[in-house]
Amino acid sequence: MFMRVLSSKSGPHVYPELAGARVLITGLMSTTGVDVARAFAEHKARLVLQSPQSSPEITAVAALLAEAAAEIKLFNDAVTSADDAVRFAQTPAQAYGGLDAVINLVTIDPADLAGRESVAEIEEFVSSRLASALFITRVAANRMRLTWTEGSILNVVIMPAPANSREASVADVVRATVAAMTRAEASEWAQCAIRINAVGPRSSVSESKSGACLTCEADVAALALYLAGKNGRRLSGHVFDAEGCAVRRC
Repeated sequence: MFMRVLSSKSGPHVYPELAGARVLITGLMSTTGVDVARAFAEHKARLVLQSPQSSPEITAVAALLAEAAAEIKLFNDAVTSADDAVRFAQTPAQAYGGLDAVINLVTIDPADLAGRESVAEIEEFVSSRLASALFITRVAANRMRLTWTEGSILNVVIMPAPANSREASVADVVRATVAAMTRAEASEWAQCAIRINAVGPRSSVSESKSGACLTCEADVAALALYLAGKNGRRLSGHVFDAEGCAVRRC
């Protein structure tokens, strides 16, 4: 749907309504999420960035973003549990008096599943990796509700393209879990005009193979801008296909 909208137009897409928007981006790494953060910075948004990294590379990324963004705050708080997520999500909302858009970046590496063979073990692992994004989604959505903000929340789950049938099966579990979470949260917050969408790995199921697919981080950044802008206000509860975003940059 989104890819068809963009492909029908030529040239760069600019969203003037995002100037000054209060945007939270979690899970930023020097190798993940930079294009997404830069896209909002170039639209003069006010950014709150959370990164599990505390390194010269992240400092350099923040400095680069600060040259374009209207304002920027960087946090290196660890978000490894539900309590961490709830506690952290309250901080950026208070910093700017609210939030207009949230992008949660979650990276899942199939190598992390070593030793987990059963479907139950894989599902438990995937759920634990998505827990922080889920709780940040709920806290941010509640804040948007309290401030009468018609906001956008996008959960982006990034995985390398499957190298074998086992990794394809893992991607299917991730996709199913993300889809269930997105549908539930979108339904929960729909009455408040808060949109919840997601990006997840493309399923190996053949009937899911039709349609365009996000293939690099620049595609994800363009989607995040579109959903946060006025043209994306009718979209909620969708999971957009991605494949190879963990290793490819446009």
